Amino acid sequence: QVQLVESGGGLVQAGGSLRLSCAASGRTFVTISMGWFRQAPGKEREFVARISWSGGSTYYADSVKGRFAISRDNAKTVMYLQMNSLKPEDTAVYYCAEAHRTYRDYALWRSYDSWGQGTQVTVSS
Repeated sequence: QVQLVESGGGLVQAGGSLRLSCAASGRTFVTISMGWFRQAPGKEREFVARISWSGGSTYYADSVKGRFAISRDNAKTVMYLQMNSLKPEDTAVYYCAEAHRTYRDYALWRSYDSWGQGTQVTVSS
């Protein structure tokens, strides 16, 4: 299994920036994709961004494209989400997730196998 621990959430004003981190440990050598999802109160968990763990290709939801950037370190132990130009509608609990099953739609939360505990991001207007 893979263990994930997020950090970096907090309260920021609209237009500000935050960087989330997700430290991965365990059987990361089988990881295919890692991603960020978010869930606001009363809403379903939604895809934010993901990164191909071996090749580093990145993919984004339209709502964050051009504002957020996903990356990982060279040792493939930490994933980041740099969030710029934050908006109040970005307020949510952000989760990092790991997927090791093949032939999945990695924009869907149900395709992921391990999850972090979540970190709150609050953007004030």
